[in-house]
Amino acid sequence: MKSMFNAQIDLISKVMDMQLQRQNVIASNLANMETPNYKPRELEFEDELQKALGFDMRGTMSTTRAGHMPAQFSAETFSPEWFKQFKPRQIHGEDRVNLDKEMAKHAKNQLHYSALTQIQAKNFEGLSTLIQDAKQA
Repeated sequence: MKSMFNAQIDLISKVMDMQLQRQNVIASNLANMETPNYKPRELEFEDELQKALGFDMRGTMSTTRAGHMPAQFSAETFSPEWFKQFKPRQIHGEDRVNLDKEMAKHAKNQLHYSALTQIQAKNFEGLSTLIQDAKQA
């Protein structure tokens, strides 16, 4: 079924969902800071997002031939990858949750999410303006 929203809105929605999941993982890591033998988890989705969009890691379009056009983005084509840090030996707390690292990840994730909400709000303002203009015509 075709969406009435453009691909950018779908993409931003999917990335916001992934950011929310990452926030939950960070909160879980922080909640288990004192849990013995708990290994911090991470949620990574940027590489998969780049592949789904047809970009290489430098942000340029990657195609197999010069005449190829990039495929359309589909939000269903990518998902996050779960990482659980594994270290075979215990080194005086290095394999435990690091409060500073988790708080830095939290702040970065929060900034990304806030930026995405602002972009999404502008997208919906544009749709609203379009609808209002169509009503008046």
